[in-house]
Amino acid sequence: MCMQALHFHFLVFAVDGAVAPVQMSSSPPGSLSDTASKAMSATCASPVSPSSALWYSVVLLFSEVVKDHIQEAKAHMSQTCQDMEAGLSLTSHYVDVQVSQRETFRSGKNTSKFLDKEMIIMGDTDRQKSFLRRGQIFEGPNGDKPKRYIVLLGNAGMGKTMLIRKLCLDWSRDCIPQFDFVFLLDGKALSLSEPTFSLQTLLLNISSFAPPCLDPEAVYAQILAAPKRVLIIFDGFDQLRDYETLLQTQEKDLITSLQRDSKAQTYTVRQLYSAILQRVLLPGCTLLLSTRPRGTATQLLRRADSFLEVCGFTPADIETYLSQYFTDPALRASALDNLKSCSYLHLFCWNPGVCRLVCMVLEQSKSSECLPQTLTGLCHQVLQLKIKEELLSQLSSLAWDGVKANSSVLVPGRTISAKLKGFGHRTGLFLSYDLRTRQVVSSGETKGAEKEGREEMGRGIKGDGARKETDLTQRFAVGLLFHKRTELQRLDSCTETAFRDMVSNKQALVTKHLEGLSHGDLSPAQVLESCHYVYEASSTHVAHLATNLPEVLTFHGVPLNPSDVFAVQNILKIGGTEGRSFCLDLEDSGIQISGLRALVGLNNINTYRACIADVITLWEQLQQSSEEELQQGAVSKFKIHPLKATQVCHIEHLAKLVNIHMHKRLSNSQFDSILAEGVPAVTDLHKLEFDVCSLLLLSSLSQNCIGDQGVKKLATTLRDLPKLHCLSLYSNEISDVGAESLAAVLPHMTSLTDLDVKYNKLTDVGAQSLGVSLRNCKRMKTLRLWNQCIPYGVFERLQQQDSRILWH
Repeated sequence: MCMQALHFHFLVFAVDGAVAPVQMSSSPPGSLSDTASKAMSATCASPVSPSSALWYSVVLLFSEVVKDHIQEAKAHMSQTCQDMEAGLSLTSHYVDVQVSQRETFRSGKNTSKFLDKEMIIMGDTDRQKSFLRRGQIFEGPNGDKPKRYIVLLGNAGMGKTMLIRKLCLDWSRDCIPQFDFVFLLDGKALSLSEPTFSLQTLLLNISSFAPPCLDPEAVYAQILAAPKRVLIIFDGFDQLRDYETLLQTQEKDLITSLQRDSKAQTYTVRQLYSAILQRVLLPGCTLLLSTRPRGTATQLLRRADSFLEVCGFTPADIETYLSQYFTDPALRASALDNLKSCSYLHLFCWNPGVCRLVCMVLEQSKSSECLPQTLTGLCHQVLQLKIKEELLSQLSSLAWDGVKANSSVLVPGRTISAKLKGFGHRTGLFLSYDLRTRQVVSSGETKGAEKEGREEMGRGIKGDGARKETDLTQRFAVGLLFHKRTELQRLDSCTETAFRDMVSNKQALVTKHLEGLSHGDLSPAQVLESCHYVYEASSTHVAHLATNLPEVLTFHGVPLNPSDVFAVQNILKIGGTEGRSFCLDLEDSGIQISGLRALVGLNNINTYRACIADVITLWEQLQQSSEEELQQGAVSKFKIHPLKATQVCHIEHLAKLVNIHMHKRLSNSQFDSILAEGVPAVTDLHKLEFDVCSLLLLSSLSQNCIGDQGVKKLATTLRDLPKLHCLSLYSNEISDVGAESLAAVLPHMTSLTDLDVKYNKLTDVGAQSLGVSLRNCKRMKTLRLWNQCIPYGVFERLQQQDSRILWH
């Protein structure tokens, strides 16, 4: 039988004229070989007709054709996905970065039935507990169903693309057996705006690392037959508007057309990408998308069922990378010593992309020259290595054209000299890639694929780089103005006088802006950026900023990475020399424990707030290293009043802190003299509030929120908070059982004056138990417990017995 007849409409014509469908309607439970062996077993189990025998033989032949393609695809991917950069391969230079499982909560900011999701910023201790191995990325938690819509988060240079390539390499080596097909779709293909593609050509011709397909009809039929065994990866979509447009609801006519037959008509790449992301095409496949944490489209957060984040390099990872980059032991030791002598860049190397740039500079300087002390200095040296001076203006012009066109692909029709193009390719600033737009297969013969070449700005200067990395670009721009003028002059074609005047004018503008900032009115993120600007600019501005910062300095909700901590620490140290002292709020900043130690250890820090679990871990580390003075300061400066619990883990962390307070020792340790008087933060806690909106949306406890079991656990903690004045537990699904737990502990809470348990599920039984307990609480001023489950007559009688019982 002719295989082309088999492929047409995915039908098989049996010898007796019957028609049998080849397309399998359900996903095979195992691999293609499993499916084939089961089909063979079925034929051997019972007598079959000639028609059935032919049917099974065709199925087996069909599977073997596809199986051969899969092996070819794996071999091709194993070879082509190895390239990282010039001279570096994935196998020899890849460092396995840590990936954490991120959690979300529904913020309630959207009034529609689909509430907006927001990311939970985890503390360092909880983040380390959430680390996943690569093999766990596609697994469901606790044996649940696999994840099907995964978002991989990470800022520029954090290694998202390298991790994706490593996953592709793992698949090629049979380490991800749940997928028969893996397709990598790149954002660059969005520049192909002609409606000339089908789903088949997109997957088999346009996707990265795809080999030539000898039998595309058979392969495509298997993809449609078993979408659950297909992994589609989207990489290179870093701009918000790309996601917004891709996730917009498709026109009804287009959806109908795509669902009916995605091969009958042709579409643009954008339409096909959008249909896949919206589950119009291949709805059962697994999707993995990479993007940046900030600016991620709300629609993307709504759709995904798993959020992962690339956490960057640890200090050990940095050393591993340097050891792989510098194969010569002497150069390696020199490079590492040089890097450690530059604290700022050493910390900035938590970003693998920056670590790569540092290694490039160290390599060119033979590791003997000192590294620059700022990001500006590093970028300037990279520019000197990457760009010849006479070509700078031309490259800048090309990059700006890309910014205006919102594309990294060079603008068509723009004349580029052979010298400029050659230099761009040699340095990696220009990248070329070919897109196979049509693969012709006929009668077993393979014709060459038609190719469409593209040139793009890559690696060093990208057309859309300014929009992608606004923060780093602005820091570099500010720092560049105050960089060494003689070196900057070499990079500019203006006359010396014109250049001097231009720099002086811009310096004056920046100085006026920085000195005119009202730092008390800045948001935490703006304060952080100011710290970076003045560090990159000059020491004069550092002193001015340190003098004018507010005494209560908050970075609440702003992610703090190691280089951020360095910039803040630098400002705070200068402030100390000016007689300034500060109270730090580091809650929900995700600061690493090493960074927490660096800031808390400053002499001019009066108090600080941070994740309770991280603070306890810091205390334990300081105790183990016998740093009693630092531990004493870390314990005495820590404050938690007032405490608002917005996550379930906050309750667990508080319980652990209270346990330390009561036993006057850290976990698994002997009596600690520093804790002889307990924990001052617990002693000084006057107000504790449970944010029901956040807890209700966060809890795995569904609609139960804290509930009776939560109250029972809290009861043992609440009685040991000696200065707790206000406790709010409204709308927490507490019934009579929970009310009895509260009633038992109320007399022991001698400092409590206000208790709010409104809008729970207390009946007259629970209300009366609290009313009786209230008689033994002489300091209590108010008890708010009204809800619809308490009969009005009962509530009125309780109010008559004790006027402290209130409606609201």
